[in-house]
Amino acid sequence: MLDVVPEILHDDARVTVVFAYDPTSAFNDGVLDLLRSLGCRTMPWSQLAESAPDLVISASENLTVPPGDYPVLVLPHGIGFQKQVPDSASTGTRLSGLVPDSLLETRRAWLAVSHPAQEAQLASFHPGTAGRTVLTGDPCYDRLLASDRWRDRYRSALGVLPGQRLVLVTSTWGTESLAGRHPELPAELLAQLPVDEYRVALVLHPNVWSGHGAWQVGVLQRTAVEAGLTTVDPTDGWQQALVAADLVIGDHGSVTMYGAAIGRPVLLAAFGSEAVPGTAGWALRTAAPRLDTARPLPGQLRAALADHRPDRYDRVTSEAFTTPGQALPRLRRTVYDLLGLAPPKQPARTARAFPLPAPGAAPPRSLLVRTTVTGVRSGAIEVELHRFPAALAGEPAETADSFRHLACDVDEPDTRLAESATTIMVRAAVLAAEDGRRRITELLTDFPGARLAAVVGENGCLVGVRGGGTVDVIGTTGPCPDPGAAAAAVYTCLRLGTPPDGVAVTLRRGTLGQELLLRVHHPAAADQSPASRDRTSAARGLPPSS
Repeated sequence: MLDVVPEILHDDARVTVVFAYDPTSAFNDGVLDLLRSLGCRTMPWSQLAESAPDLVISASENLTVPPGDYPVLVLPHGIGFQKQVPDSASTGTRLSGLVPDSLLETRRAWLAVSHPAQEAQLASFHPGTAGRTVLTGDPCYDRLLASDRWRDRYRSALGVLPGQRLVLVTSTWGTESLAGRHPELPAELLAQLPVDEYRVALVLHPNVWSGHGAWQVGVLQRTAVEAGLTTVDPTDGWQQALVAADLVIGDHGSVTMYGAAIGRPVLLAAFGSEAVPGTAGWALRTAAPRLDTARPLPGQLRAALADHRPDRYDRVTSEAFTTPGQALPRLRRTVYDLLGLAPPKQPARTARAFPLPAPGAAPPRSLLVRTTVTGVRSGAIEVELHRFPAALAGEPAETADSFRHLACDVDEPDTRLAESATTIMVRAAVLAAEDGRRRITELLTDFPGARLAAVVGENGCLVGVRGGGTVDVIGTTGPCPDPGAAAAAVYTCLRLGTPPDGVAVTLRRGTLGQELLLRVHHPAAADQSPASRDRTSAARGLPPSS
């Protein structure tokens, strides 16, 4: 309603919009707060009878409208009529989107549909819908298409970095939904997907938020959020996250179908029996591959990305949408016809891109770092870097050429992790060289269990080695990625027994590769006695002075 109504009733002083609020709904949590936060006029549903409206527009079909001669236009709040949902008036189920018999018997209801096939489907369920449908198209689908030009902006706003892929996990509501079957899936993805290569976002149906409460949802996903999960606000932002996504993991809900319709790879982690056979949503059940949550996840995601082509689901989604780009003009014409008014002189609006979303979640403060040496030659080392949220990652065994360590941000609130970290890093500020070395000294003093401390310098990163001075890490093919990655390069050299001085390290993080040059900072000779210089050189892995 909030997306559509302002776009079709703009600039018209003849029409006043008031939102009637039903406090008896099982899923009313947050509705009144949202409307008031936007400055909407509201009234209790009980006053609807005495308000004598000229038109009622609803995005819910499950409503009891008082007697009267005004029409009722029902807009879909998803894609078509694809689910059987619990009927609050009985112990059975009903077709989602189909209005009560009373509105059909009095011929007051008009049902907006996005495809002609939905008219035939409704007539087969209830003959009273014949002649009471309006083919409008889907305004949400139109906006998703219009927003594709802003995809890079959305990704940037959500914190998706170059080289990263955004995995969108989406769930409808109910026991057979993804959230009902696999509530742990976001955490499992974060545990198995390297943070340098993937971001994960979660879109839950508003009924999940209303049914459980935002506080409870936050508790259920608390560790995942600390590990970098972006939980998308149910009232704003899921569309932008969907456009930004590289892969959608979903179920029989509408967001999954929207993802397929705009050309995203889809994996189904659940698919409920409540889906209606013969609909486009049902067809997606066999068209999209399944995600086996009992098997390792990264390989399945890579296969889905590699095997996908943008038109893969065109045949399925062509049965859900028609006349793309025309929904708002058609809805506007319908609304003014029902009001008995001529449309304003201003031309009808077409679909516009969604605004930028709220920022994505902060990256995890503690990382389990795995470095694998893939090549060694004179003065050069090739290393693959994989980092995982420490709160979720397991502890892979080390080998002769694969090492692991714990790296924590200085602001990590879990003191157990921070005090056991090999590397302590500061990512929030760029420090001049001498300031950086002083900060490193402070960090190694404050965290006696750490072997390395890393900060961002003006020309790269500075990595302090306990008992061994500092190493300047300079990117030769681009800026130094971050202090944690710089420390990982130094740590790998130390584990190999290679002095980190004059060494070129090729650091690979997924599809990204970067050349780093490591140089030990040598204080002025006048500042040290010969014995002190020898001790420092030995700690750096360098020969003593002659």
